[in-house]
Amino acid sequence: MIKLIIGKKGSGKTKRLIDLVNETAKNSPGNVVCIEKGDALTYSISHAVRLVDTENYGISGYGELYSLICGIAAGNHDVTHIFGDATIKLGGSIEGLTDFFHRVSAVAEDSNIKFVFTVSCDEAEIPQGVFEVAEKM
Repeated sequence: MIKLIIGKKGSGKTKRLIDLVNETAKNSPGNVVCIEKGDALTYSISHAVRLVDTENYGISGYGELYSLICGIAAGNHDVTHIFGDATIKLGGSIEGLTDFFHRVSAVAEDSNIKFVFTVSCDEAEIPQGVFEVAEKM
């Protein structure tokens, strides 16, 4: 299952994500991972969460982000949740968003990992194909 926190810049998406990540970390029987670009969340996310800064690994584009997610899922079968902040910024553009979420949906099904991503745009700008595999929170 993929859930999306959608809204324009400054609408509180990241704050909502931080609260959700920290609450999930308290209650998860396994490991929680949060993927971001940069280190802005370092002091906001619980130390119990594995925070991954994509800049440390040279991740750019949806293909590399998908590969990172697959590596996390394959490397640790105790991951229960993966959160991603600023998905379009990580992916590079809104084009490719549908394919990315369809690919991540297959990982979610195979691994039973729950995914939550923030998407910085108006809901009307999101390609309808995204909502075939993801739902708005």
